[in-house]
Amino acid sequence: MSAPPAQPSSAPPKPTWDPREPSRPYPWLRPTIRIRLTLLYGGMFLIAGMVLLTIIYLLAAQALHEGSSLPFRVLNANAELTSDSCPGLTGTMPSEVFMERLGECTDAQRAVALDRLLRSSLLALLGLAVAAFAFGYVMAGRVLSPLGRITRTARQVAGSDLHKRIELEGPDDELKELSDTFDEMLDRLDRAFTAQQRFVANASHELRTPLAINRTLLEVQLADPDAAPEVQHLGKTLLATNERSEQLVEGLLLLARSENEIVDRKPVDLAEVASQAIEQTRGEAETKGIDLRGVRQPAYVQGNGVLLERVALNLVQNATRYNLREGGWVAVSTEAQQGRAVLVVENTGPAVPAYEVDNLFEPFRRLRTERTGSDKGVGLGLSIVRSVARAHGGTVNAEPREDGGLVVRVVLPV
Repeated sequence: MSAPPAQPSSAPPKPTWDPREPSRPYPWLRPTIRIRLTLLYGGMFLIAGMVLLTIIYLLAAQALHEGSSLPFRVLNANAELTSDSCPGLTGTMPSEVFMERLGECTDAQRAVALDRLLRSSLLALLGLAVAAFAFGYVMAGRVLSPLGRITRTARQVAGSDLHKRIELEGPDDELKELSDTFDEMLDRLDRAFTAQQRFVANASHELRTPLAINRTLLEVQLADPDAAPEVQHLGKTLLATNERSEQLVEGLLLLARSENEIVDRKPVDLAEVASQAIEQTRGEAETKGIDLRGVRQPAYVQGNGVLLERVALNLVQNATRYNLREGGWVAVSTEAQQGRAVLVVENTGPAVPAYEVDNLFEPFRRLRTERTGSDKGVGLGLSIVRSVARAHGGTVNAEPREDGGLVVRVVLPV
């Protein structure tokens, strides 16, 4: 999990970013295309309604103004009011005074009518604006639904599932053209990744046979009691080299298998898997004086038991091999949380810079070294862990401890 001590590096921290988990502190305030289209549709309707209301109001005011002069004249009128809107017309008065007060009363009535027209129109415009925004939101959602389908497919592809396709149906418009182009790109990527995995698998299978033959010949030679000491020493060296090559081939084959999504899933208890990994590593840990500890609670997931056992074994072996020479420990724990199961492997060891953690998950990469030899492994342990976790729809992340060592957390969906 960590490597032997090395001199501190002055390289700047390596940025980490996961496109599948964008950081949005306030996702409801995100200016999505749907919201922008809704505001555009609703805003255009609101502006058009205000312009139409202004035109209607001006036309109504002009019509009332043009009809302000009365086409008659009243002589010696005796008026009786039916409302309190024009109190000045009460009683008998000269015709000139009556006509003047009647004009004032008519102007006041026109103003009241225009005011009522304006208030009623504004209320109607407000209601229609709310309806327009709601209708625009629904219509924008229907128009943009193909984009949502494209986005969901892209997220599934980002989770290492290159077999997904959009297969958008409907009119031959710009969105369908985008969907077809995206499907063609996925076809090419799928073929490329499949060819790569097939090559690695075939190469690994082809290399197994000669390595097995070499191992058998070396073991037979080492079993000869009459062999010279130089031959015995050379045979042991070649056998160790051959064993390392076999481990590399097995790792490559497992890495190629784990890149595919797990289809045949069965219930697997992470606690049992972790316990088996501890038992397989206990002899090596006791030899190095490393204490194996941790609480393992039942945590069931749907997956491949062989691959998950390799995940736990790789993590425990790395934690044991890259540890302190004296007083080291490895803590292996499992826990069932809401909708997921968690495997945590924590160990003591040399200090690991935070910006170097991501490099440990790359094939043949070690701490501040690239493709260098080591007697502790072939450099595929954490790469296999990450590939198997992704194939199960889970995630794996590592964090350096303040006192040295790492905390590796594998999260798998239930």
